[in-house]
Amino acid sequence: MSAVQTLRVGADDGDQRLDRWLKKKFPQLSQGTVEKMCRTGQLRVDGGRVRANTRIEAGQEVRIPPLPDAPPPAAVAGPRIAESDAEMIQQAVIWKDQHIIALNKPPGLPSQGGSGQGDRHVDGLSAALCFGYKDKPKLVHRLDKDTSGLLLLARTDRVARALSESFRARTTRKIYWAAVAGVPQPRMGTIRYGLVKAPGHGRGGEGEKMIAVHPRDIDRTEGAKRATTDYAVLDNLAQRVSWCALVPITGRTHQLRAHMAELGHPIIGDGKYGGSGQENLGDGWGAQLGGEISRKLHLHARGLSFIHPITKQPITLTAPLPDHMKRTWKTLGWIENDVPADPFEDAS
Repeated sequence: MSAVQTLRVGADDGDQRLDRWLKKKFPQLSQGTVEKMCRTGQLRVDGGRVRANTRIEAGQEVRIPPLPDAPPPAAVAGPRIAESDAEMIQQAVIWKDQHIIALNKPPGLPSQGGSGQGDRHVDGLSAALCFGYKDKPKLVHRLDKDTSGLLLLARTDRVARALSESFRARTTRKIYWAAVAGVPQPRMGTIRYGLVKAPGHGRGGEGEKMIAVHPRDIDRTEGAKRATTDYAVLDNLAQRVSWCALVPITGRTHQLRAHMAELGHPIIGDGKYGGSGQENLGDGWGAQLGGEISRKLHLHARGLSFIHPITKQPITLTAPLPDHMKRTWKTLGWIENDVPADPFEDAS
C-alpha cells in the first residue's frame, strides 16, 4: 500500500472529471473504488469533499488515501502498423504544430473502428503520428469513411477537450465541397429538415440510414433531431451537375448526404442516398453521371476555421481535392481557384 499523498493538477490536466484523471494516474483503481473513496471522504480536492464526477481545474490539490500497489504492467503488443500505412497517414498531414495535427483524410479510410473495419482507420494509424510525443494524437471529430478532407487530431488531452468543446459549441466553421446531381434552386439557401435514424439490415445494425423529416413534423417524430445545412451553387454544367459548397450548421450523422438527397440533388457517387430510385431534379441520373466520372462519393471537407485553443490565433486550413474529384473537376471544366473560399461570407 502507498502512503497518503497530495498531487497538484497539472496545466494540461484541468477541466476533466476527477475519476478519469485519477484512473489515468492509477490504472489499478476501479470506478467503484474511486466512488467509495469519495463517499467516505478519503478523496478530497483542496480539502473539500467531492464526487467522482467533480470537474477538477489546473492548480488544485487532490488528497489521495493509501492505494493498493499496481500490478506489474502486462506486455501488450499493439497492432502493428504496416510501413505503407504509416507512410500514407504521415503524407496525409497538411499542417501541425505542438498541439494539433491536421490531416487531409483519404476517401475510403474510416475515422474510427467499427464493424468489419479492423485496425486500418485514422484512430488506429495515429500511432504513426506521434512525431516525438509519448502518446498518440486523439481524434476530436469524425468524417464518414467515404468523405475525404480535413480532420483534426489533438496532441494532448487538454487540447482535445478544448477542440471538442469548440465543435460542440459550433465555433468552428467547416466548408465542404460536393458535386451534386442537377442544380439546386435557389442557388443559395438553407435546408432545415430534421433527421431520424433508420436501423440497418446487418446483424449489428450495419448500413444504418438517416431519414429526412419535414420541419413541421420533427417534434412529433420519435428520435428525430433538428438539422441545418447551408448550401451555395458555385458552378454547374447545364442542368446536369453542380459544384456546391455546403456548411453543416449542426453535425448529424450523414447530414449533408441526406439533406442534399432530400432536396432532390444527391451527391455524386452516393449509393446510399442517391440510388437510381432517388428523386432527382436534374436529368434523372441518380447519384451517378456515368462516362469518365468516378463512382466514388464526391464529398470533401475543403475548409476548416477555428480559434487555436492555446495561442488564441485564428487558424484557417484548406485541403486539396482527392484524385477522383480532381479528375471530375477537370472533366467538367471547373477550376478550384475560380470560386471564393467562403461564398456565404462574401454573400453576406
